[in-house]
Amino acid sequence: MRKVSLREIVADKIVFAILIALYYWMWARNDWHNYYTSIQYAVFAFTFFYFISRAFRLRKYKQERPDEMSEANLKRCDALCLKIGAAAIIVLSFVCAVGRLSITTDLIGYCLTGILIALAIIRTILFYIMDTKGV
Repeated sequence: MRKVSLREIVADKIVFAILIALYYWMWARNDWHNYYTSIQYAVFAFTFFYFISRAFRLRKYKQERPDEMSEANLKRCDALCLKIGAAAIIVLSFVCAVGRLSITTDLIGYCLTGILIALAIIRTILFYIMDTKGV
């Protein structure tokens, strides 16, 4: 059997962030088309199988011998992404304060889910770079 790498688990967070954005879209939209039902059922089915697959991969990863260097790199990467995320949310809050009359709560929610997706991608890229260089 193939080993589950920490890179795979970190990259998996991108799918999780996209699912959160899709669920936000399902809750926040103001219009309705007939094909939205099909999209919702597809997202629900994918989410169900995604979480089952993720549970099996995490169980398999926890049974393997941990790579201390990769886990240390992940902690460094998470600390850096926390600072990036905090800066992005601060910028968004000031943009919202300046444009308080023209920025809707829907737009703010989409910006927050966009920040979540961007952080997942940045985290994956940073971890991959740190892990390949052995920093």
